[in-house]
Amino acid sequence: MRCRPSHRVADMTTTDGDAAVTKNKRRSLPVWLETVVLLVLALLVSAIVKTFFVQMFFVPSGSMRPLFVEDDRILVQKISYWHGDVQRGDVVVFDDPGGRWLGSEGVPRLTPVQKALSEVGLYPTGGHLVKRVIGIGGDRVVCCDKQDQITVNGVPLDEKSYVMHGASASDRPFNVTVPKGRLWVMGDNRANSEDSRFHQDLPGGGSVPANDVVGKVYAIVWPFDRAHRLHEPAAFENPKLSVTDR
Repeated sequence: MRCRPSHRVADMTTTDGDAAVTKNKRRSLPVWLETVVLLVLALLVSAIVKTFFVQMFFVPSGSMRPLFVEDDRILVQKISYWHGDVQRGDVVVFDDPGGRWLGSEGVPRLTPVQKALSEVGLYPTGGHLVKRVIGIGGDRVVCCDKQDQITVNGVPLDEKSYVMHGASASDRPFNVTVPKGRLWVMGDNRANSEDSRFHQDLPGGGSVPANDVVGKVYAIVWPFDRAHRLHEPAAFENPKLSVTDR
């Protein structure tokens, strides 16, 4: 009977030793290698988020004042367009059509590190434009009526809630039918925005391909004192804007 306690102690000692060996086997990766693996995984997750969900951008100019000012950081979400189309009134970020729009608005200069971080969504991206969608494929967009208002499919737009205070709807007339699959876009600062009106000599008559849209602006995230979520203007809620013969 005196041997039993001694036997149990021996078993416990052997078990503790096995646990220590197992623990050492589990820590087969050096700390530095674990750090590298975690960093790669973090970059991979960031790249996936940027590609499919949200992305941050710079505002390159004052063409969207008063909504945005130069160097605002805006968050663009892509979920809205997974199974839906771009809508009138949406503020969207899109690729430079044919590389011929950005000459007047400029491209932010990024250091190599900033550029690398922007590729995986960890730094705001440049080289794009941000405008408000006024007309979608099939719409007839005209400026201006006797009240100095833009009309979409014959319906005047009350743009006071977003156009720069005191600015006219447009300083140049136009009368266009937006081709299917394209968008007519304009800046809110109409006197300082080289938008669809200024590119009517290009393919598409100034409209941009809907497929060039990166996403819909969800919010301003920097600077903090201007941070807020965007809301759709009431001007585009009129059901008469829709046409049935697209």
